Amino acid sequence: MSEAVERLRKHVVEKVLHGPGTTSGDKRRAAFDNKETPPKIRDLLDKVTKNAWKVTDEDVAAVSKAGLSDDEIFELVVCAAVGQSTRQLDAALAALEDASVEGKTA
Repeated sequence: MSEAVERLRKHVVEKVLHGPGTTSGDKRRAAFDNKETPPKIRDLLDKVTKNAWKVTDEDVAAVSKAGLSDDEIFELVVCAAVGQSTRQLDAALAALEDASVEGKTA
């Protein structure tokens, strides 16, 4: 990956985790890592990271009913999505690197 792309990627993650918002940095990091997420939003974030296409208005409404604001829901969902996409990209790049190394030694 080019240096420019890597720099932009890090910038996006930095903004998602530490940019202006209503949700604490600890909650954002938990959503990004998909670990120890707040109970009120855990099911929604799990769905975002594993089956995003299955998220419904009802899923979001349930979290809203549980007391989270629209801004909090949005921020945590974005953190979860960016975290999952980061993990997937890292895994894909590692697989490509492994395949490249194996191809050179064969």
